Amino acid sequence: MAEDTKAQEATTAENTAAETSSTNSVSLPAFFGVKAGMTRIFDEAGNHVPVTVVKLIPNFVSQVKTQDKDGYEAYQIAYGEKKEKLGKKPQKGHLTKAGVEKTLTRFAELRADGVDAAALGKEVSVEGFQPNTYVDVTGTSKGKGFQGVIKRYGFQGGPKTHGSKFHRAPGSIGQCATPARVYKQKKMPGHMGDKTTTIQNIKVVELNTDKGYMLLKGSVPGSKNGFIRVSQAVKRG
Repeated sequence: MAEDTKAQEATTAENTAAETSSTNSVSLPAFFGVKAGMTRIFDEAGNHVPVTVVKLIPNFVSQVKTQDKDGYEAYQIAYGEKKEKLGKKPQKGHLTKAGVEKTLTRFAELRADGVDAAALGKEVSVEGFQPNTYVDVTGTSKGKGFQGVIKRYGFQGGPKTHGSKFHRAPGSIGQCATPARVYKQKKMPGHMGDKTTTIQNIKVVELNTDKGYMLLKGSVPGSKNGFIRVSQAVKRG
C-alpha cells in the first residue's frame, strides 16, 4: 500500500509539473537564440553533416500589443539576459510590469493575428521546432569593411601581365553627355557586410532543451556569439 501511495504521489507530482510548465510557456512562430559556432555530426547512415549550434536562451513575452490600444497586434519579446546591475531602470520597470524577473536587455516584436493577453510574462517555448522541420534564420552578417568590386560583387578584373594597368578597378561607371550622371544602385566599391540577412528553409537536425541547444544543418548568418532569430519557414507547407 505504501509503495502504491508513493507511486500515485509521484505520478501526481509529474502531472502537476507538466501542467505548470505548459501553462507558464507559450508557443510562438519564432524565438531568439545565440549562434554558438559550427561543428559536424554523423547521421545514422554515416554521412558527414555540417551543423550550426544555436544556444537556447530565455525568451519572455514582455508586452502584448492589441489593435485597440496600439493599432496593430503583436507580441514584444524580451531576451539577452545580463547581470542585474547592468540593467537599465526603464527596462527593469517594463519587465516588472510584465511579471518577468530576469534582467533582459534586448526587445523585438513578432506580428501575430489574434494575440492573447494571457501570454504576458510567459516564456516562449521552442517545442514547436522539432527535428526534420524547416526554419528561416535571420541575423546580422559579418562586416567586411570597405571592399572593392572584385570581392564585393565578384567582378572578373583585368589582365595581370603584359604591361596592363587595369587590374582590380571597376572600369567605366556611366555615360558622358547623356545622362551625365551615375545611375543609382551601381555596383561600386563600398562597405561590405554588416546587414540584416535571412536564409530560408534550414533543416532542424536536433533539439535538446535539457542541455539548451539546437542544431541547424549548414551555416546561418552572423558571427559567433551573435543573436539570431529562428522562425518557422514561410515557404514550407
